[in-house]
Formats: sequence, structure tokens, C-alpha cells
Amino acid sequence: MKKTALSKNGLRRRQATQLVLAASLMPTLARAQASRPEAPKYGGKLEIGTIYVTLSALSWDPADWAWKINHDGGMYEQLFAADLSKSKRNGGKHTFYADAWIPPDAIKGELAESWRWVDPLKLEIKLRKGVMFPEKAGVMKARELVADDVVFSFNRLASSPKKTANYFDHVKKVSASDRHTVVFEFAEYNAEWDYRFGYGYYSAIVPKEVADAGATNWKNTNGTGPFILQDFVSGNSNTYVKNPNYWDKEKIGDTEYKLPFVDQIVYRTIKDEATFLTALRTAKLDMLEAIRWQHVDELKKNAPQLKWERSLAMAGTYLAMRVDTKPFDDVRVRRALNMAINKEEIIKAYYGGNAEMFAFPQHPDYGGYFEPLSSMPDSVKELFTYNPQKAKQLLAQAGYPNGFTFKTQLSSVAVDHPDLMSLLQAYLEQVGVKVEVQTMEYPAFLSAMTTRTNAPGYLMNNGHTNPLTTLRKNFVPGQVWNPSQWNDPAFSKKIDAMYEERDEGKRQALAREMIREIVDKAPYIWLPTQYVYRAWWPWVKNYGGEVRAGAVRPWPIYSRIWVDQEMKKKMGFA
Repeated sequence: MKKTALSKNGLRRRQATQLVLAASLMPTLARAQASRPEAPKYGGKLEIGTIYVTLSALSWDPADWAWKINHDGGMYEQLFAADLSKSKRNGGKHTFYADAWIPPDAIKGELAESWRWVDPLKLEIKLRKGVMFPEKAGVMKARELVADDVVFSFNRLASSPKKTANYFDHVKKVSASDRHTVVFEFAEYNAEWDYRFGYGYYSAIVPKEVADAGATNWKNTNGTGPFILQDFVSGNSNTYVKNPNYWDKEKIGDTEYKLPFVDQIVYRTIKDEATFLTALRTAKLDMLEAIRWQHVDELKKNAPQLKWERSLAMAGTYLAMRVDTKPFDDVRVRRALNMAINKEEIIKAYYGGNAEMFAFPQHPDYGGYFEPLSSMPDSVKELFTYNPQKAKQLLAQAGYPNGFTFKTQLSSVAVDHPDLMSLLQAYLEQVGVKVEVQTMEYPAFLSAMTTRTNAPGYLMNNGHTNPLTTLRKNFVPGQVWNPSQWNDPAFSKKIDAMYEERDEGKRQALAREMIREIVDKAPYIWLPTQYVYRAWWPWVKNYGGEVRAGAVRPWPIYSRIWVDQEMKKKMGFA
């Protein structure tokens, strides 16, 4: 009996211990379950108002050197892409918002499986094996991607009459040493070797069959990417369906899943701001990547389930002044117009505090390449300080005591520019300067700059691109994105030296010094850079607000998104 009693007491003690242990483990187990990633669900459609929601496709052929091809080209891939496992959503440090910059620690191979420097001027790239071009009726049979496709794409791009001047001058030769190996031989080192034909704006690998069929025709497009372009209605929509034979996978938790997850993606092109905001609020759009600050509070009130992300725009806003025309060939005039603009008031009254005074030509996200305004020389700070009296003095010294009149062009797709232009007109009129405004449809607006026939004034948003290109494209003669027509041989030589510098710390110092110099010379009326918002409904999964995984290239991001269709249905939006 005694033994039985002891056994019962021991059992009770063990049970009590187990209960205490179980209770202590419950929070740990709950946290583990909460942190366990959701298993993705396949299927469904994703309706997107992209960051360029107001702008339709400009071209389907990389050889046209149209900047937006990557954004629309979900069927094409490149040698390199961003490593999205290093995003903030996944515990990393990168937002993947920059328009054309992948930080050095976040580059991974896409079509490139590996790469190595054979010597200081020779790069060898090994391609992935088994990556397939799908069959395209009337264009090509299904076949494997090979090194000759990369060589062909490069040579076709480099020989295009539309190419950007000097863009590939650093490349001596590109060749295929075997079926899956590409060799780049360089005439000189260029710090953008990985960007220019690795993940840049024009780096898509296009098979010869597509070029032969006519790559400008959207119906002929075909690549190794996660989606196939099914339909295109200019000014309305791009429709993509999944590539069922796509090669890449996504690891979620401990499991690898075949990509892409959604069956269909639709880009909606909507020029009217109120219309695309309503489309998001009523879930006609699952995601909207371009929301101005004025509309955020109202959307949060009327659609509280939306998820949000805010970023400082990766595009500087400025009014370019053509330095090859009078009166803008005089730096005193250019400095005067900068001082005539109350930029602090624009930040407070026009942007509601949702802007930064100085974030262009370099972006604060560029780390050591960026120098804040507070560290700049007084002559630079002066350009950001409202001083209409000194502006009048400078104009008088330059021979314009009564001011002058000049013409400025702006684009109809920049929804905020008409109001901004009205503010600039009012400020400038106070110092005797009158502005005649010409509003243009985007293709004509862009063509004016690319053909160097733009007006003396040119109001635009211009992407930062990356820490080096921002200097080259804005301030080297012959470059497409140089609306001021800046031409300073000494400055161009400094840019060349920056590109040839292999040491990034030294390269950053060169870039900072050039930014000081060019801002001080004021080829632009430097304007504040606004914060922009993006929002998405909670059924959009495996997403944290990332926008670009290369040069304006969202497809590695979109291919990893899945749609919780049951959640959407339960929320009443199926």
C-alpha cells in the first residue's frame, strides 16, 4: 500500500511538472507557429497599377534603347538580378526601390550561374543549363538558352543606331567559348561593368528568332522569363500569363516552390489620378505603386485593410535650363532663378512636409556617394535659400534688370507638374521672369529631349538610376538624359576617371566632389524630392513593397507574389 501511494504521488508530481513545462513552452510554440511562413497558393490574377501607372509601353525591343522596356518585358531575363532574400521583408537591409541600382552585396546571377575574372580585363560568365525559351507560334520552336544568345543580344544592342553614346566603349569583344560560357573582354575597366550589360535598362537577352520576326511587335516577344505577354492595348493594359516551363524557384521556409505563383498579371494604364486611386480603394487594383502623399490619409480611412510602404522618390524633380542658349549660358542667371524659388515653402505648403530639400543628383540611399546639404559649401547652400533680392541683383549684373521671358515644356503624365509649374511661375514673376508653358504628351516630350530640341526650360522627373550614371547621363554631352545640354570637357574627364577607379571608397570621393561642383554651377533649378507611397491589399502575399530588382525591372518580384484568393473572397472582393 505504501509503495502504491508513493507511486501515485510520483505520478502526480510528474504530471504537474509536465503541465508547468507545457505552459512555459506555449509562448515559444505560439511564436514558432506565428513565424512559420504561409505555404503559397498557386493561381489567380494580379491587377497592378505600377509605379508608371500613367504611362504605356514605349517599345518592346531593347535595341530601341527605350528606358521602359524592362518594366514591361516580363518575358525577358538578364544575366544578373537582385537577391530578394536580402530584402527588409526577409530580414535583410535592402528595400529594392532604387530605379536601377543593385547594391554590390545584393547581386545574384539570374541567367548567369556563376562568374569570375580571368584577368583584370576579362570576365567569364557560366550560364545556367536547361533554361528554355518556350515555343512561340510563327516565331520559334522551344529550345535551350545558350551562350550565343547572349553574344547576339549584346552585339545587336551595341550596333543599334539608337544606342546611347559611349555606353559600351569599355567592351572590346563578347564571345562564346562553349555552349554555356560567355567571355567579356574589356578595353578598359568600367565600374559599371555589371550594370551596363548585366542588369541595366537594355540588358534583356532576346533570341535571334524574335529579332528576325520583328522584336518591335509585341506579338513576337518571347524570352526565358516567368511570364508570356498575352495581350497589349496601348494606353489601357498589358496582360501576361505564366510561363509554365519557367526554371526558377522560391524558397519559403524549408521548401522550394516552382515560380511563378499567379496565373495572370495585368498592368493597368490609367492616366487620371482619381481613377487609379478609386481602382485601388475598390480593389479593382490589388496593388498601386504610385500614390502621392495628399491621398494617403483618405485611402487609409476608406480602405483601412491596405498595407503601406513609403520611400523617398528615386527621381529628382528639376527645371532644366539649356546652358547652350541665352540667357542660361550665364551662371548668374541660373543661380538667380534658384534663389528666386522658395523651396522651403514648397516642402511645407505643396508637399505637406513630405519631401526632402536635397536628394538629387545623388540619393541618400546611395551611402558613401551621398553628401548632405549641411556639409556642402556655402555657395551650394545659397541655392537652396530663398533670396529674391539677391536674385534680382544677379539678374541685373547679367544684363537683365527687367527680367526676361522663356518657354518651358512639361509632360502631361506627371500629374503634379501643372500645379508645381504654377508655383514656379509665381515665384519667378516676382523677380521679373515670365514662363510660357507648353504641356506635351509623353512621347513628344521625351523626343524633344532625346533629339536635343527641347525648349530652354524643361520641367521633369529624372530617375537617379545609380550613383555613377546619375552624373554621366545628366552632365555628359551627347547623353540622352541631358536636357540642359551641359558640355564641360574637364567635367567629362572627371567622370571618366570615376568610372576607371576600381576602389569604391576613392570612387565615392570623386563622385561627391563632382556633385558639389555641378550643383554649384546650377544647370537646373534644383527642386525638393518628394516621398511617395505604395499600397496593396492583404491578400497579396510574399511581398513587402519592393518595386525593382534591376533597372526598372519588377518581374523577379512579381513572380514571387501569390494571391490568397480565399481571403479576397472572404473580404468581399472576389
